[in-house]
Amino acid sequence: MATPSPSQHPDLYSPGRPFTWPELQTLAADGVLSQFHQHGYTLPDVQVSAQLRARAAANAVPAPVRQRVVAGRMTAAWIYGCAEEPDKLALLVDAKRRISSLRSTRGCTLHEVRLGPFDVVSMGGLMVSSPLRTAVDIALHVDAHRALPALAGLLARPEKDVRLRLLVLAIEATPRVPHKRAALEKLALLAPALVTGSPVDIEHAVDASDSAEDVAEVLGVTHLEGEP
Repeated sequence: MATPSPSQHPDLYSPGRPFTWPELQTLAADGVLSQFHQHGYTLPDVQVSAQLRARAAANAVPAPVRQRVVAGRMTAAWIYGCAEEPDKLALLVDAKRRISSLRSTRGCTLHEVRLGPFDVVSMGGLMVSSPLRTAVDIALHVDAHRALPALAGLLARPEKDVRLRLLVLAIEATPRVPHKRAALEKLALLAPALVTGSPVDIEHAVDASDSAEDVAEVLGVTHLEGEP
């Protein structure tokens, strides 16, 4: 069985590119390659970056639909290095596109959404939801057990340019959707840990026992009344 040539230094190996799945597993068992993705391997000394994770995710999306979907939610959080890799890819489809033709896409979950011009970035041959849009979607749609670590990771990394005040404003600016109050309550749990010794720029601390209305008040946001 062939082994990677040191002169080529490819940084991503996936089934069929160029090794088969059993060959990749054997190379990893021998310490020649290191697995960082369900079907993605790299050399042990290669630092896994967001670009590399996006490339690996792109390989898992069928080529005919790759330009019609956006990696989002926990998949995007994984790409940004703020969450464990999810079992299935979470793919967003803009409501202006037809989603029926994509229903048969395997190994992923599809979510029909409305995407703005600043909600998507191109990375590693795949469209990915921006860090802020990713944080908003996770706060609104992901259960607290998985959402809180991912949100903490996004908020604590200044290079992602996600700030708690901006995140709350973005959630409040969304149309009247369920789970908005629950999303603010998740942020209330995160705020104390982020304020102390954190790079996140927040003027006022939020106590973990504060309600969603208290969070909005502390952060200077007018809370929408009547949310379920």
